[in-house]
Amino acid sequence: MICVKIRTMTIRILFMGSPDFSVPILAALANTYNVCGVFTQPDRPSGRGMKLTSPPVKDLAISLGLQVFQPNKVNQETSFEFIQEWNPDLIVVAAYGQILKPKILNYPKYGCINVHASLLPRWRGASPIQSALVAGDPVTGVTIMKMDVGMDTGDILGMLEVPIQSTDTGGLLTEKLSVLGAEYLLEVLPDYIAGKIAAVPQPDTGITYASLIRKQDGQLDPNVEDAATLERKVRAYQPWPGAFLEWEGGRLKVLEASIVSDEPGTDLALTIKDGWPMVTTLSGCLRLDVVQPAGKNCMTGKQFLLGAKNWATFPSI
Repeated sequence: MICVKIRTMTIRILFMGSPDFSVPILAALANTYNVCGVFTQPDRPSGRGMKLTSPPVKDLAISLGLQVFQPNKVNQETSFEFIQEWNPDLIVVAAYGQILKPKILNYPKYGCINVHASLLPRWRGASPIQSALVAGDPVTGVTIMKMDVGMDTGDILGMLEVPIQSTDTGGLLTEKLSVLGAEYLLEVLPDYIAGKIAAVPQPDTGITYASLIRKQDGQLDPNVEDAATLERKVRAYQPWPGAFLEWEGGRLKVLEASIVSDEPGTDLALTIKDGWPMVTTLSGCLRLDVVQPAGKNCMTGKQFLLGAKNWATFPSI
């Protein structure tokens, strides 16, 4: 990330973004360009105490002394009035969470561009990083695209590919791609503004969609998922919403897990091997390395078994 503010470009940029993924991108833009304002999602209740919490982008914007607007609906007239007042030459969007209508898309001189965390058209939508991990994709990346009225359907300005590591979690991959996206955006913007980049339409093949993640999506179901899929879900949904098994009337969070066998099992069961809790599926066996029982701190699987004497005798899943 650029440490010294150089601001060699004089165009006015309005930034739209909300979660952690957006933060390095806003920081990079603010160091190099004139960011005239920031749109982000409204503050919302979060955590056990349901405390009203600001989006990460808002916190950064305030620390940078930038103006912030948090509309419930970005396409309402009040939002457009802010856009007219700030009069941006370009709007940059990164994981904002709302779809822009033509009135906004067509307002800036240079239109609206988006930094998306996938190799489009694969994984259009709200959760491209987690979807790539769960699917077992070998690679992912970032796409810079010119926005249109569709959901991540705009023409491509640039694309950068990165391999997915076997140790990547949703959190780690988000951090990697957000930093990469910030750096790549700064590479693409000067040529885009100078009219040196020809936008390329997305292919008609290979289109997939990444839906909005719900808490329930973290449930591990050995009845229908093999060990490899369960392991990928554990990584993909770390830190949110977290993977879990239904256990003794509550949820046993699974923070880390390993595939110890890809051999087909004979039944779906909870077992113990070498002092570790196991989940046997019809295709492979999953070892629970780090877990968190309801109402307790996280612990290793071996520590968990000290207080879970009936793990191996628990009825089949």
